[in-house]
Amino acid sequence: MIHASAVVSEGAMLADDVEVGPFSFIDEKVEIGAGTVVGPHVVIKGPTKIGENNKIHQFAAIGDAPQDLKYNGEETWLVVGDYNTIREYATINRGTVDGGSYTRIGDHNLLMAYTHVAHDCQLGNHIVFSNGASLAGHVVVGDNVILSGFSLVHQFCKIGAHAFAGMGSSINKDVTPYTLVSGNYAKARSINKEGLRRRGFSDDSIRALHQTFKILLRGAKADLSDSLITELKSAHPEVTEFVEFIASSTRGVVRST
Repeated sequence: MIHASAVVSEGAMLADDVEVGPFSFIDEKVEIGAGTVVGPHVVIKGPTKIGENNKIHQFAAIGDAPQDLKYNGEETWLVVGDYNTIREYATINRGTVDGGSYTRIGDHNLLMAYTHVAHDCQLGNHIVFSNGASLAGHVVVGDNVILSGFSLVHQFCKIGAHAFAGMGSSINKDVTPYTLVSGNYAKARSINKEGLRRRGFSDDSIRALHQTFKILLRGAKADLSDSLITELKSAHPEVTEFVEFIASSTRGVVRST
C-alpha cells in the first residue's frame, strides 16, 4: 500500500490499509487513520493527526510549520477529521502557541486546488472551499459554509454556518450565519436562500431569516432588541443563532452598506 519511492518516517503511525503514492513524504509524529489515501508527491509533516477515509491529492502540503514570524519551533498540532478531500497544491499549517496550539479541520470537507488554511484556523463539517480560497490565521468557519473561488478571509474572522461567499470575495469582518456575501470588500447581499432550500430548511424559516437580515444588516444600526426580532427568535432557532452571532462578534459583521 506504500509505494517504494515514498518516504515514511519510523515515527509515523499509519493504519494498515493507508495508501501512500510515489514520492510522498510522511514525517515523524504523523498519525493517519484507516482508509485514507495519500496521493503522489504529498508532504505531511507533524505533529499531525489525520482521521479515516480521507483523500489527499498530489502535491498537497499538510501540517507544515505556521507562517507566523512569532513561531519559534514550539510543538503545535494539526488535527484533520474523517472523509475529507484535499485537492492538488492545498496547504494546511499547524497551530501556534498563542492561538491555542491547534489547527482543526472537521469531517466531510472539500478543499479544492490551491486552497490555504493558515495556523490556528478551526473548520467545521461539510465545508467547500473552491479553487484558491484562502484563510489567514485564527479564522473560524462554521458547518456547511461555501467559499467560492479566490475568496480571501482576514485573520480572526468568523464565518457562520451555512454562509456563502461569492467568487473573489474579500472578507475582513465576521459573516453572519445563513448569509450570502460578495465583493471587495465583501458586503452582505441576502440570506443564502438557495443553499438553505437545498439543505431542507423550511420556507417559514427562510422568510424569518430574511426579515432578520433586513432589520439587522440593512438598517443604519443593528437593533438586537427590535420587537419583531424578539418575536422571530421565539419561533425560529435559526434567528436566535443569527442574533447571538452578531451580539458575540468582536470584529463587527459584514453588512449591506
